[in-house]
Amino acid sequence: MLSQIQIQRAVEALDHAERSRVQTGLLSLQHPQMTLDDAYAIQGAWVKQKMLAGRKVFGWKIGLTSKAMQSALGIDTPDSGVLFDDMLFEDGAAIAPERFIQPRIEAEVAFVMKAPLKGPGVGIIDVLNATAYVAPALEILDTRILRKDPATGRTRTIMDTVSDNAANAGVVLGSQSFRPDSVDMRWMGAIVSRNAAVEETGLGAGVLNHPARGVAWLANRLARYGDSIEAGQWVLAGSFIRPVETRRGDTIIADFGPHGTVSCFFQ
Repeated sequence: MLSQIQIQRAVEALDHAERSRVQTGLLSLQHPQMTLDDAYAIQGAWVKQKMLAGRKVFGWKIGLTSKAMQSALGIDTPDSGVLFDDMLFEDGAAIAPERFIQPRIEAEVAFVMKAPLKGPGVGIIDVLNATAYVAPALEILDTRILRKDPATGRTRTIMDTVSDNAANAGVVLGSQSFRPDSVDMRWMGAIVSRNAAVEETGLGAGVLNHPARGVAWLANRLARYGDSIEAGQWVLAGSFIRPVETRRGDTIIADFGPHGTVSCFFQ
């Protein structure tokens, strides 16, 4: 396992990269022996530092829930990160170019919890009973860590992604919401376009066969560390599309059909 000094140095590198918008090197290359527990320890220390600086946690995100994304990274489990108050954008928001380094977009179903969820043993029914409503959402990903090391050609691993708060950077929430018993979330999908050109399409079933299963996975994983999902928190259940690269001047629109649209513009 990494030492506390190594963990803190990783946190400092990530925090500096976020503030300077200059990416840091692969942690998995610096520490080839690091484990997934090490990666979550780095994430946790960075989260704690942000909270001490005044940022508020309003929820969680789940990533790598699709088979395609898991196969690409050679893993068989999702990952998770923390949502902060300054990550929230309104539907149709204009996003300043200096806000992110290499932003990408994913389409997801967001859950708003009316009751806490604490594992172990949480299942889909428990998630649905604890959910106040669901809404369409876009997640903005960013990479404070290089995606590929220029010297060795090595690409980032799940150790890097988890350390980097699961590449979490922003959330754009749709304006329409639905009771969980009023929508079949397996068929709650989206057509995602960039500047009116369709880039990706997908269905909620791509998230572990049901988006609520992702939330259950999160509750059960958090229980291993004495944590839980709290009432009032948002949970992004995981993307059902591949990430869409964004550039300055891009308008991203996710058309969720009968469940509304959600969009943002990168200035």
